[in-house]
Amino acid sequence: MHLIFEEDGHFKAGSILSETDATAQVETASGKRSKIKAANILLRFAAPAPTDAMTEAETLAAELDADFLWEAAGADEFGFAELAQEYYGHAPTPPESVALLLKLHGSPIYFHKRGKGRYRPAPAETLAAAKAGLEKKRLAAERQAHLAAELAAFRLPGEYTSLIPRILIAPDKNTLEYKALEDAAAATGLSPLRLIERCGAIPSTFDFHLASFLLEYFPRGTGFADVTEPTDPPELPQSAVRAFSMDDEATTEIDDALSVEWRDDGSVRVGIHIAAPALGIAPGSELDKVARERLSTVYYPGNKITMLPEALIHHYTLGETHDCPALSLYVDVAPDLRVLGTESRLEMVHIADNLRHETLEVLFNDETLRNPAVPDYPYRRELEWLRDFAATLETGRGKADTVDRVDYNFKVDGERIRIVPRKRGSPIDKVVSELMIFANAHWGGWLAEKRVPGIYRAQSNGKTRMTTAPDPHVGLGVNQYAWSTSPLRRYVDLVNQRQLISLVRGSDPVYPPRSEQLFSVVREFELAYDAYNEFQRRLERYWMLRWMLQEDIHELTANVIREDLVRFDSLPLVTRAPSVLGIAPGAKVRLAISSIDLLDIGFHAELMETLTPPDSSAALP
Repeated sequence: MHLIFEEDGHFKAGSILSETDATAQVETASGKRSKIKAANILLRFAAPAPTDAMTEAETLAAELDADFLWEAAGADEFGFAELAQEYYGHAPTPPESVALLLKLHGSPIYFHKRGKGRYRPAPAETLAAAKAGLEKKRLAAERQAHLAAELAAFRLPGEYTSLIPRILIAPDKNTLEYKALEDAAAATGLSPLRLIERCGAIPSTFDFHLASFLLEYFPRGTGFADVTEPTDPPELPQSAVRAFSMDDEATTEIDDALSVEWRDDGSVRVGIHIAAPALGIAPGSELDKVARERLSTVYYPGNKITMLPEALIHHYTLGETHDCPALSLYVDVAPDLRVLGTESRLEMVHIADNLRHETLEVLFNDETLRNPAVPDYPYRRELEWLRDFAATLETGRGKADTVDRVDYNFKVDGERIRIVPRKRGSPIDKVVSELMIFANAHWGGWLAEKRVPGIYRAQSNGKTRMTTAPDPHVGLGVNQYAWSTSPLRRYVDLVNQRQLISLVRGSDPVYPPRSEQLFSVVREFELAYDAYNEFQRRLERYWMLRWMLQEDIHELTANVIREDLVRFDSLPLVTRAPSVLGIAPGAKVRLAISSIDLLDIGFHAELMETLTPPDSSAALP
């Protein structure tokens, strides 16, 4: 005796070896023996052989029409044997019964299973909806196959135009377009990015990199929604000083300016004047939400994305010939350049001039400082005195920089790039950086002394972090360092400015002790600031590769830092060059440049020759 039984959702045929009321010992055609529960046995028959019965049943099942069976089945629950009797009009043969069973089981949208071998026809509306769903899937599968074929032939379907770069950076993997892209990538052996490139969908690698960043960090675009105009500052006392700022020509967010007052006793009062947007951005206001969302201005070669709307920047930037609200730190300095005392004020300051690096540095530099015969220039006396005072402050921190280093400015003009070297630690840099370090350290100490919460930038063991505790910044040599001098460009500085203003006014701080707002700002700012800096570094690297192509550069010199890491002489670029392994750190090498890839922002550097051995007397980079 043979039987058809159900096991693990499949129908199988076998021969009975032995049987009880509850189970049967069965051997299948493969020779496997199993114990089958009686409840799982659907059909018993003497002939034909199990294998023949299943083969014939499968052939017959393929000829059955599910729509006709559904119409013939009525509306009530039934067993497959009953329907087989009615369908064939005679006692069905075992293959006929099994054929009908297979068809019922293989048509779940037509027949809902109710038990072993029992089914119920789907309601008409349910069946219609299921058929529509199947048709939709069929059409989608056809469309997916068509899109994949077009992509594999390196033709970009119109659907993808608006999806790039999202489909490569943050795709919805459930979409038909993404699945087709994956299919085509597998068929061509290319990554989705390289496949899209082959389709000609990335005409500008720069635009692609920028769009990829904006997609993640500015998904609603870089423009500002309409917000209430910034409030005018309250009436403030007018300072008698005439201040000046020093920034590069592209700076619009002028946060800081300086003033110098000469005293009859030979002492000097230095004013460090910081723009005061905290007076016009109320905590929790729409403007505050905008700044809190962005957290910092984003810089990259040739452009920037400001933290604040232009209207507010214009309202509070320290623009020349204007009286501007400022948080001022006055430093009284003895004739021997010792700091005698400090005073913080909230006031209106007249900004006499916005000096620009590009013109000022020609007049105020290390060479002119050593040459008293240089013709006079605006603010010469003030600048030369400030340079001496800055050097004293730097020495006082124990951080006098004796190593000559070079910074680079990136000048993007359309498709062309100029990379202009600029010696780090120029007199302009020294003056501005030392006075800002002084202000940030002093105001951080004032917040700590008065137990007013603030946000600090701390460094220890070579790691820099944001914190709400006034911990030392070892790299700068100060006991605490609270960013406070760039409130137009960094949200942390804006937050600290609010706290400092409360101290100046003698009012309660905006952010009380253990403020959850401060903790969340620290967390969010660090993530955003790191991401923005990484984007800036990535695009600087991109433009350096563009410069190599533009200038037809095939070889460059570099210094070995360690192992396979090298630093180029004429670019702010560090890269790995495996071929320099084994060369001592400090050695100068010549490298062949090849395989520049603007999409991956990568290239290959191969050792050509070692030019000079390491200088044992020189400090390594």
